[in-house]
Amino acid sequence: MFDPILYTKCIDFAAKKHRKQRRLDPEQTPYINHPIGVAYLLTEANVVDLNILMAAILHDTVEDTDTTYEEIEQLFGKTIRDIVAECSDDKSLPKQERKRLQIEHALGSSREAKLVKLADKLYNLRDLERTLPTGWTEDRRCEYFKWAKQVVDNLRGTNDHLENALDEIFKKQNLM
Repeated sequence: MFDPILYTKCIDFAAKKHRKQRRLDPEQTPYINHPIGVAYLLTEANVVDLNILMAAILHDTVEDTDTTYEEIEQLFGKTIRDIVAECSDDKSLPKQERKRLQIEHALGSSREAKLVKLADKLYNLRDLERTLPTGWTEDRRCEYFKWAKQVVDNLRGTNDHLENALDEIFKKQNLM
């Protein structure tokens, strides 16, 4: 059952945690637009499970803020904590290792985490289509598309709507 109070609490929590962060686009979009957009993409794909939507809102909090898994569990429950944990990189590892592990872990992720990851990749790739992030080269953008396709390939069979939207992007990038 959808709990609007808990969902709004989740959005408020994430907004406070990401309040000083900006996306790398030239407009320096407030970072919170990203997790809200990821949750919205899930609803467009007919995903209405509250745990999945809340995990989407929180998916970058541990990775990119001072939030802990324990804090998420205390406020929002173990199920959401577990989905967020599956979607989070270990920032203590080198970047290339984190990217390799995302590809590797995608295959064995839960359905809930796969949904969040698919929507996250879709949001990021649409942003990359729209604009080059500050400090990025065209080569880096191309490499991101190639890497994202490897991750998405290991998430397949989860949601046709999200996968079809991603495939359209990959076709435009000549990756299919």
